[in-house]
Amino acid sequence: MRKLLMIVCLMLSTQVINAKSLFSEYKTPLLSVEGRYATIKDSDEISLGSSGIIMHSFDESTSTIIARVDVVEKKGGIAKLRFDVYKMSAQSAFPIPGVLPQVGDIATLNYLYNRALIVAPNQSIYKEVTEHFKDIQWVHPDITAAYLAKNFIPTPDRETFQEICKANSASLIFFALDYNGYFVDCHSFQAIKQYKGAKISQFQLPFYTRVKDIEGSWFNWKNGSWFNWDSPMENVSINFFTNFKWEEESYVIKRIYGPQEDAEQKKDDALSTFTINYQKLIRY
Repeated sequence: MRKLLMIVCLMLSTQVINAKSLFSEYKTPLLSVEGRYATIKDSDEISLGSSGIIMHSFDESTSTIIARVDVVEKKGGIAKLRFDVYKMSAQSAFPIPGVLPQVGDIATLNYLYNRALIVAPNQSIYKEVTEHFKDIQWVHPDITAAYLAKNFIPTPDRETFQEICKANSASLIFFALDYNGYFVDCHSFQAIKQYKGAKISQFQLPFYTRVKDIEGSWFNWKNGSWFNWDSPMENVSINFFTNFKWEEESYVIKRIYGPQEDAEQKKDDALSTFTINYQKLIRY
């Protein structure tokens, strides 16, 4: 019995050692610095649009974050970074370090990629995505929706999502849209990973959440509505059963249609608008 337990423990330890996170932090020194740009050794761990931080060490025990970076080019084994102001922990009571990045400072890419917001059209897809990517700490959509409701923003834009990411120490957003799912960097809004899917049949505006009645102005994109619900589309039923499952790195969605083709077409039009408005935010 003791030998059996030792074998089981050994197998579990091997699985843990061999397990690989979806996004791993990549740390490497700056090779060169010129103005707002720097170069580092490239890696398959990072993608165009991946974001991170620059750490500067004052001595063996003291270091600080002095800049934020985005990967803007990957070529010939070298990745090019663009500097930006680091705002995730902005605190007006603390002094600004006043130190510029220099050769030898450490770049950490995929920083805070273990935390993500999620934009899912319905509860089923929300559960499937969050249960599939178990190594991600998901910020519940109710937290995102509460921010929108408090600030009267029913249709979030890039800046809104960036503020929510900042407040929740997250650097990724997963968008589950019609036919495709995307992991998107909060800062650059570049699609980091893409997953093929099928057509979605059930959706909630602005995304799945238990927070109801996110109100706002009707007169502009940021505070307005995507749809005019006074039109005939207000009678469209969008409560269709969705069967959602993962097959390798793709999700497949089975759609069960309602009895009326006209209502189905209107629902499809509304879903297309839902998808298109979020796709406009993503850089590819």
